[in-house]
Amino acid sequence: MNYDKLVTVMRRLALEAGDRIMAIYDADDFDVKVKSDASPVTEADEAADALISEGLRAAFPDVTLITEEQAASHDLQATTFLIVDPLDGTKEFINRRGDFTVNIAYVENGVPTRGVVYAPAKNRMFFTQADGTSVEEAAPFDKDGIGDASQIRVSDPDNNALMVVASKSHRDQATDDYIGKYAVKDMKSAGSSLKFCLIATGEADLYPRVGRTMEWDTAAGHAVLHGAGGKVVRFDDHAPLTYGKDGYANPFFIAYSPKVELKPA
Repeated sequence: MNYDKLVTVMRRLALEAGDRIMAIYDADDFDVKVKSDASPVTEADEAADALISEGLRAAFPDVTLITEEQAASHDLQATTFLIVDPLDGTKEFINRRGDFTVNIAYVENGVPTRGVVYAPAKNRMFFTQADGTSVEEAAPFDKDGIGDASQIRVSDPDNNALMVVASKSHRDQATDDYIGKYAVKDMKSAGSSLKFCLIATGEADLYPRVGRTMEWDTAAGHAVLHGAGGKVVRFDDHAPLTYGKDGYANPFFIAYSPKVELKPA
């Protein structure tokens, strides 16, 4: 894989998709449908999916492509592939809360190694560079070239005063019970894959997810966190979270700065 080309294409497509999404977000009204799994999908999801899919297939025709909106038509046999969630945080989008992202990632041998997470309503852009390290780019964003980008790194946490981030839309008692095992200084709520990025920048130390997620929800954020020195492991046995699983479903997981002293499930 030509990583320079990959990063350039993923970043540009994320920005273009963000423009499409915001045009619909800022409209007076937009269509919302319900998928077979009872999750919502909007015209923004579909428009962004079409744009990103076309761009990735044109640039990387020989690489398997998985997207949330087309997953039902895929029978994944690959361990190396591109994976896309064109609008992660659809509930945040529908409720106009702004915590939604465009996620594009490249998975190699089951591990997300390159990715971009773009939050267009928040003007935040995180991505891995060609060498695999992660940066946050400051707005305004130019589709033709990277602007002011700063390398990001996970925190050096105080295990007696941890900063924890949890889901804004999927918080439950099981999550609270697990968080209760730690000495927590403060809590943050965030939607979509922004939770991974808050750990990648050192704004949070720990993100436990005791609930359903799919690979396209997590791959880009996982790549960004990995490139900033962070880890993502299974909740049950703390083994690394891998990709290319049958059905694309993730087990429960924990994303964290490596110096956090993880508690058992």
